[in-house]
Amino acid sequence: MAATPQNPDASAPRRKVSRHRGEGQWAMGHYTPLNGNEQFKKDDDGLNVRTRIETIYSKRGFDSIDPNDLRGRMRWWGLYTQRKPGIDGGKTAVLEPEELDDKYFMLRVRIDGGRLTTQQLRVIGEISQEFARGSADITDRQNIQLHWIRIEDVPEIWNRLEAVGLSTTEACGDCPRVVIGSPVAGIAEDEIIDGTWAIDEIHERYIGSKEFSNLPRKFKTAISGSPLLDVVHEINDVAFVGVEHPEHGPGFDLWVGGGLSTNPKIGVRLGAWVPLNEVPDVWAGVIGIFRDYGYRRLRTRARLKFLVADWGPEKFRQVLQDEYLKRALVDGPAPAEPVSRWRDHVGVHRQQDGNFYVGFAPRVGRVDGATLAKIADLAEAHGSGRVRTTVEQKMIILDVTEAQVESLVEALQALDLTAEPSPFRRGTMACTGIEYCKLAIVETKQRGSALIDELERRLPEFDEPLTINLNGCPNACARIQVADIGLKGQLVLDDQGNQVEGYQVHLGGALGLEAGFGRKVRGLKVTSDELPDYVERVLKRFQAEREDGERFAAWASRASEEALS
Repeated sequence: MAATPQNPDASAPRRKVSRHRGEGQWAMGHYTPLNGNEQFKKDDDGLNVRTRIETIYSKRGFDSIDPNDLRGRMRWWGLYTQRKPGIDGGKTAVLEPEELDDKYFMLRVRIDGGRLTTQQLRVIGEISQEFARGSADITDRQNIQLHWIRIEDVPEIWNRLEAVGLSTTEACGDCPRVVIGSPVAGIAEDEIIDGTWAIDEIHERYIGSKEFSNLPRKFKTAISGSPLLDVVHEINDVAFVGVEHPEHGPGFDLWVGGGLSTNPKIGVRLGAWVPLNEVPDVWAGVIGIFRDYGYRRLRTRARLKFLVADWGPEKFRQVLQDEYLKRALVDGPAPAEPVSRWRDHVGVHRQQDGNFYVGFAPRVGRVDGATLAKIADLAEAHGSGRVRTTVEQKMIILDVTEAQVESLVEALQALDLTAEPSPFRRGTMACTGIEYCKLAIVETKQRGSALIDELERRLPEFDEPLTINLNGCPNACARIQVADIGLKGQLVLDDQGNQVEGYQVHLGGALGLEAGFGRKVRGLKVTSDELPDYVERVLKRFQAEREDGERFAAWASRASEEALS
């Protein structure tokens, strides 16, 4: 066809015209799945897989599991396949999922607010010993993870957990994960407001409900009324932080859009004050925005932090008010500066009722089933039926009488669960690492434990608060970007040019009102074997160069690259 004034491009090659699909936002009318994850969620809700686990997979075995259930929907019930033993970190990004999968699972027990009775803790310990080869890790989101779980045993494990009020519902998956809360909510003398009711109400209304069981990706929540700011609110999708309003009294300051991984972002304040009784509704509004407006096209951008960054806090608050709450929120104050640089509740502290709570430090969150049972026994023997987990991989025993404190501290010490830890024992955290995780490149738990021992031996007089976080890959489950010393696992070259396990170093990250991400010095990487020497060297330079009262993070931000290398 010849070109004409009405059709000037008739002689040109025709271009394929495709309809713009945006970012897969439901609120914009884009419901067609744009990737495999969105497709399997549309095909069948993740919550529905429980029936197949109970009636088919647990009876027919691992090989009967549909791949979309195995690596997708089973996460909605706290189950991930663990890494097949013997696969080194260099193959993590090379092998197909089925080549990395072992025929065993990690099972995450959901513990909202970190609240456990001694009966519940003992049941977890018994499950660990009977079904999980004794494994148990306290996570930095207050959960407990077990390993070596067989699919055949999962229904019985669920029965035992649910008999004592625990579950694995939505412990993983593209859904509302565990609601973390102050481990001393309703207990601590200095508490601004107790958020326990809101945590329970959110769980009762929404967890396990299909209203929010298909989100773009995971959704993390924090609620705390502690002046210690003890739930790392800055790196959650939504956080409610205790504040005192000059006119309305105690309530919560609302934060949204925090998160780490490979694109870390500090959450932002919406400038809104939320009373306790409105927290569940506001939470539902925020997660509703994520469900409806969240980006579903690319998994790498499918977190709330990207939407908040694009919209800004003003637009986000306006949409929340106009479309979801149908009312305006009250303006409110920002949180006060934390009253302590330690936010983990380790040590002996007086409760509101005159009793005491005792926080103690397992090594990098690693315990075992037998130890969990012993902790339950100790708590009961010292007058308490309640224990707590923290977001720093620590534990707390509540309701200890003054007369029993010394005895409990000594008994914990005998189990290597010290309530008087060194800064290194107290401040070192590690993710699961290559031992079990299919994403990991290096080992973390044993390396972190060995590092603690070395630093205690080499620097026995060091007494500054310090966080050392080890992560097995770039995904930052152990919060490397906000640690004083953050260690991101990767393969590095040693002095002989051999590829070995090591870490990229981040220095000077922090949470609190001066929250920020650690500094990366170009080319600064250390092998696992060199790690104790490196950390010792940097800490000695800090001690030599610091100004009076200067924190490690502040020194690291101004120190020369030579001093940090």
